[in-house]
Amino acid sequence: MKTTYEALFEPAYIGKCKLKNKMAMAPMGPIGYADPHFAFNQRLQDYYVERAKGGIGLIITGVCTVNVDVEGIGSPGIPCVTKNPKAFVHNGNQMNDRIHAYGAKIFLQMTANAGRSTMPGMVQNCIAPSAQENRFDPSLIHREMTREEIRQYTNDFIKGAVIAKRAGFDGVEIHAVHEGYLLDQFAIALYNHREDEYGGSLENRLRFATDIVRGIKHACGQDFPVSLRFSLKSCMKGLRQGALPGEVYDEAGRDIDEGIQAAKFLVSAGYDALNVDAGTYDSWYWNHPPMYFEEEGMYRPFGEILKKEVDVPIILAGRMENPDIAVEALGKSCDIVEYGRQLLADPDYPEKLRRGRLDEVRPCLGCHEGCLGRISKAPVSCAVNPACGREMIYGITPGARKKTVLIVGGGVAGCECARVAAARGHKVILCEKSGCLGGNLIPGGMPEFKRYDHQLVRWYERQLELAGAEVRLGQEMNAGEVERFPADVVVIATGSVPIRLCREELSAAVTADEVLMGRVVPGEHVVMIGGGLVGCETGLWLAKQGKKVTVVEMLPEILGGPKALPFMNYSMLLDLLKYHGVKILKNARVTSIHDRIASVEQEGGITQLEADTVISAVGYRSENRLYEAVKNMDRELYNVGDSSRVHNIMYAIWDAYEVARNI
Repeated sequence: MKTTYEALFEPAYIGKCKLKNKMAMAPMGPIGYADPHFAFNQRLQDYYVERAKGGIGLIITGVCTVNVDVEGIGSPGIPCVTKNPKAFVHNGNQMNDRIHAYGAKIFLQMTANAGRSTMPGMVQNCIAPSAQENRFDPSLIHREMTREEIRQYTNDFIKGAVIAKRAGFDGVEIHAVHEGYLLDQFAIALYNHREDEYGGSLENRLRFATDIVRGIKHACGQDFPVSLRFSLKSCMKGLRQGALPGEVYDEAGRDIDEGIQAAKFLVSAGYDALNVDAGTYDSWYWNHPPMYFEEEGMYRPFGEILKKEVDVPIILAGRMENPDIAVEALGKSCDIVEYGRQLLADPDYPEKLRRGRLDEVRPCLGCHEGCLGRISKAPVSCAVNPACGREMIYGITPGARKKTVLIVGGGVAGCECARVAAARGHKVILCEKSGCLGGNLIPGGMPEFKRYDHQLVRWYERQLELAGAEVRLGQEMNAGEVERFPADVVVIATGSVPIRLCREELSAAVTADEVLMGRVVPGEHVVMIGGGLVGCETGLWLAKQGKKVTVVEMLPEILGGPKALPFMNYSMLLDLLKYHGVKILKNARVTSIHDRIASVEQEGGITQLEADTVISAVGYRSENRLYEAVKNMDRELYNVGDSSRVHNIMYAIWDAYEVARNI
């Protein structure tokens, strides 16, 4: 092990609870993983056990509600600790015995749900500290909670902690003054207009959270650890308005001074650790950082502030998977380093770090596609790790009979297919016509904020080497060569190519790929045709270089609207485009390009834009000619990735995994 990382593997304490190392798994919502009794189902148990096996010192579960009746939550979405205590205790002990076998500890995170931040349609009764609009639908009004309801929740937190202790959990975490959830809404004056003992002064606004910890300590004993999920600063300019890193603004929520004061109140009430981040649902990208946060470890300044103000351990997440940053943060910004999505992508990260195998760590892309992006329709998983959340039922198993597998195309789908097939014991030959693997990940990863795409390519290169797959670069295959190749199975993964504008009056436009790869150097004034993800990310990249960029989109919304992308990615990218001066023209189209002028038709009129360079980013088309030429061959044959259907990285990986897992 590299000696500079040894500090991460020294023991840590939360109260009297000893952890084997200074690494924790961050809480990530287990939506879809409750059984009919609101207890942890088998998939959720296996998911946490896999992370314990991977070497993590502390697991903090995703939020489990303490009450489903006040808001009227019907079917089990997330586990509820109090709904069926017997089932919760039985399933909890079954899981925790396995987790403890690996020397890991586990805390149960408990929540009072989302209040005004609830997604519309998820609850029957809309409540909040005070009457106010829903975060996502201003026409939906949440009523003020009664004192009786607050006390019911408080009692349920205490009851939940007692049940958690019986279920073998080593402690609990209160999902409280954090992310603009219900308890945080009580703590922030912007949301809390009450005039009783739960409103007004900061001490009153924190009463809900402090009553909870005092009650738990009384019921479970002073030595039973209770940590607190805590957002030091709200990072919001107003309702539904986040503030970008480095942006100058007036804080509308909790500022740092009030955050420090709140932390002191909460610690004095009995909390044994603070699990620190920043943000609210109104600035959601702070709590769930997309790839557009270019600084790794973005919560370190907040942890450093609190380290000087309170005398309990600080737990800190926020893209801390760079071990140099993690080690530097220990003692200065935190006492325990926390990993979230990195452990979805690779549950073995801690053990690989301990053994000096960093080149084998599968990177998190920061894309949110497999985790929060699917949360309304499917349980949490991971774009680059299809087995996440279904470890025991969807893992890689040996092939029943060893086969020779030819894979044509070395993009992400071809690489994933080759990796999985080789891991199952098949003889794999991957042919890629270019001089490198990666396909569209190569241009896509050129902006600094997309650098994790290139890390994924390097991971595939290493995995194929370890698995013994034969990679033939610079070898283009035609139909005759594929048909003559002595393979039992053929997989076509020839990807996709940018759509070129074929109209003569637009022929001067170059593609985004040509600009990203440096084959075309853009001028000062850039017009981007197409406001999808590629167009907007490329436009942002150029604007950050000082170019004057205008994005022209035919549809009423860029990026497909707020539901086409994970919302935290969508909202941060919109804010970044505005912050860096990218002009957006919607319901518009470029009609011609002539003499460095782009003519744009919008609402019946024509606008002429100065355009040293016009870039086309109107999508991709499948490069499926090879598949069409061989699709009738008498061989086991598959078409995966963009050559089958143009989609995102997640679906390319998931489709390839599914196919290769069953060869």
